[in-house]
Amino acid sequence: MISDVLRKLELGTVPVATPTGWLVGASGLLLESVGCTLRTGQRCGVETADGEWIDAQVVGFRGDVSYLMSFKKREGLATGARVLPRQERDALRIGPSWLGRIVNGLGEPVDGRGRLGGEHVLDPQPPRVNPLKKKPVHEPLDVGVRAINGVLTLGKGQRVGLMAGSGVGKSVLLGLITRQTIADVVVVGLIGERGREVREFIDLSLGEAGLKRAVVVIAPADESPLMRLRATELCHSIAVHFRDQGQDVLLLLDSLTRYAMARREVALALGEPPATRGYPPSVFSLLPQLVETAGNGEGEQGSMSAIYTVLAEGDDQQDPVVDTARAILDGHIVLTRELAERGHYPAIDIAQSISRCMALVTSPSHQRAARELKAMAARYEQVRELLPLGAYVPGADPLTDRAVERYPKIEAFLHQGTREAAPLAESVKALEELMA
Repeated sequence: MISDVLRKLELGTVPVATPTGWLVGASGLLLESVGCTLRTGQRCGVETADGEWIDAQVVGFRGDVSYLMSFKKREGLATGARVLPRQERDALRIGPSWLGRIVNGLGEPVDGRGRLGGEHVLDPQPPRVNPLKKKPVHEPLDVGVRAINGVLTLGKGQRVGLMAGSGVGKSVLLGLITRQTIADVVVVGLIGERGREVREFIDLSLGEAGLKRAVVVIAPADESPLMRLRATELCHSIAVHFRDQGQDVLLLLDSLTRYAMARREVALALGEPPATRGYPPSVFSLLPQLVETAGNGEGEQGSMSAIYTVLAEGDDQQDPVVDTARAILDGHIVLTRELAERGHYPAIDIAQSISRCMALVTSPSHQRAARELKAMAARYEQVRELLPLGAYVPGADPLTDRAVERYPKIEAFLHQGTREAAPLAESVKALEELMA
């Protein structure tokens, strides 16, 4: 019997030695290792002076030197410390038990509710769907926000950017969308946010009922750039999994800018030259690769809609990340500080915003009413500053007179409380009655 077992044993699979490298440098974000061959993307363990091990990943190489970046803490490193390539970890397994849980960028639970598991292997890199096989966007997505449902209607499978400067209500609006959107599963990525906001979003924006159908992936601002990158990619992998199970999924990522900044930190540490406003060229080639994993699946697969917040630094809508996101997404919703300062919530500037899929999911009468509302709002903005001065004289232009007369009702339509629900059907009906 023993001889039979030995004959079946493949001796070629038994390692005769463990390849080991050693640490020769630690500068900034990077660790430098020599002594063994490492491939990019490989996980490694780096020994500290206390005998503990730090998880790291290979992010590049030059000559015989491999460059690593740690996921978490990196205290206690010393010259000559051992670097061991890790065997491939057990793949993350996902299932319905992930709903209602909070995890970090490595898929480790951080809510203190025990281990996660499931029957399906979770692909660490979200797969891309052949664009010719993707189901087209043909159903509206009810996000529960009147201004969006009425004037900027979204579709299931659409990817849209929520663009604004700091402090104008992006996260609050995202919370409203999270609670109101009709979807089977909601995947929330809080990337690079303040730790206080993470807790507030989970407790106040999601709430207990919202968390039951959600998976939350967090990587606060004090996490390493590598952890923020992994958390963003994990969000997409989770959303893709539930989409491929035939469910309607909503992915909310706050924010795409923090992901781009993490990419910038890694690229600059590796010596890539800065280009536009300090962003290396690779950042703008990797952003489309990320967002293209979102969208509808094939055949009987479900839908995956995505909303990305994009931070416009200094309220500059020509910021390079904002400009890139505007080009690669299926629409953008712009929040302005001027509207926020006037107490208009949500501070959506409908003139600067657009949904490229609206014509695919709305009726001709709905589209006509939305165009008329936009036109009236634009005409009113042309004379708004003249009204308090008494410099506007009615009668010169009937269309402008009509816009001035109806604008209070238009503003009331676009305004919405943070706890107010505005279903799609009711929003469309109210819009068409307003423009009748």
